[in-house]
Amino acid sequence: MNPKALEAEYIYQRFKEILTPHKVKLFSDVASERTRHLCVVLEDIFQEHNASAIIRTCDCLGIQDIYTIEERNRYVLQKKIALGAGRWVNLTRFSKKNEARNDCLTHLKRAGYALVVTSPHANANTPETLPMDKPVALFFGTEREGLHPETIAQADYALKIPMVGFTESLNLSVSVAVILSALRARLVQSELSWKITPEEQTCLKIDWSKKILNGGSALEMSFRKDYFEKEL
Repeated sequence: MNPKALEAEYIYQRFKEILTPHKVKLFSDVASERTRHLCVVLEDIFQEHNASAIIRTCDCLGIQDIYTIEERNRYVLQKKIALGAGRWVNLTRFSKKNEARNDCLTHLKRAGYALVVTSPHANANTPETLPMDKPVALFFGTEREGLHPETIAQADYALKIPMVGFTESLNLSVSVAVILSALRARLVQSELSWKITPEEQTCLKIDWSKKILNGGSALEMSFRKDYFEKEL
């Protein structure tokens, strides 16, 4: 185990002394199903109920990371809809004026993600046919305008949900749920290494512990100090 992993393991063991047995088991069970093979990118979402429902869906389906591009609209959550999901899912915002979109695209490309835009295009992949041999970043735009042309131009794949009714599209948060559910099911049935590593799980559990305990950040600092003093 590398030095950082040993440090994280020590810190979480200290947190476990404070957490209830129920919470320790819950953190372990949930962290073991988390994935970064899929992530969600939301571009200029302005409807708070959609923003809130999407982060809740990501938590329920084990998607650890949401990225937001906030060129025009800030991503805002409604607590009554999100039901605290913001504590469990990592939210990374890109909001620098005139640079947010490019910053997000560049970050995800460097992280090794295939960029996938949602589109009703006839030749687009479906959730059943989308290549998933490498991590996938799923981009969703506003219901009114969709994704920015520059985002679409840089995409590796397009993805659609086949429709058989009279209306042309689903509500945004419903579309996210349908796609993520189908893709997660494929991951579970695959031989891909789609779960986060044990070291990442420990770091997540530390982060979650900090968020539910009074003075969690101060406790973490104290535990880190103890660890380094122990190592001297």
